[in-house]
Amino acid sequence: MITAKNIRKQYGDLEVLKGINLEIEKGEIVSIIGASGAGKTTLLQILGTLDKMASSKDSSLVINGVKTEQLSETALAKFRNDHIGFIFQFHQLLPEFTAIENVCIPAFIQHKDKATAEKRAKELLDFLGLANRYHHKPNELSGGEQQRVAVARALMNKPAIIFADEPSGNLDSESAENLHNLFFKLREEFGQTFVIVTHNKELADMADRTIEMRDGDII
Repeated sequence: MITAKNIRKQYGDLEVLKGINLEIEKGEIVSIIGASGAGKTTLLQILGTLDKMASSKDSSLVINGVKTEQLSETALAKFRNDHIGFIFQFHQLLPEFTAIENVCIPAFIQHKDKATAEKRAKELLDFLGLANRYHHKPNELSGGEQQRVAVARALMNKPAIIFADEPSGNLDSESAENLHNLFFKLREEFGQTFVIVTHNKELADMADRTIEMRDGDII
């Protein structure tokens, strides 16, 4: 599903990633742990094609059989919207939109018609226990509900891979546990691959595999 070779990243003289090699299988749930500054989020953003690795002839990132570094910016944006979903610590819902409107955004980017998008959004919100929250705006939802809306948005286009960056970091312990269990339920239901950066030991321990980073490398 993901094959990353010699992934490097620098900001000025600071080498943030020092040649990461990583393979993640389809349907696998992988957690990435490490101290702050280890390079976890930078790696996640590069794997998710939100950021670019340092240019090098022996570096490559293949996702679902596609050599992403060879795509144009336009093609890469389309690939990302079609194949990848993102869940962040802060849900990043648009405050002026309702739950269902927020969930529909990735489908509208794909130019799907409103009826098709809303049907899919309702199915996801129902699955996530939010059937009575379709028309509520983010400020009318609890933190756990907001994060579940963000999960529905990430699932909207049936992505092959979900990247999550500290997804439970802003939740109380009960909501965090519910979200963690949800990831495994989603994997069972939809077969997605999950790559999760987390400081939460319980979530890390639940994963199929845990990758620990230190000083820009995997240990």
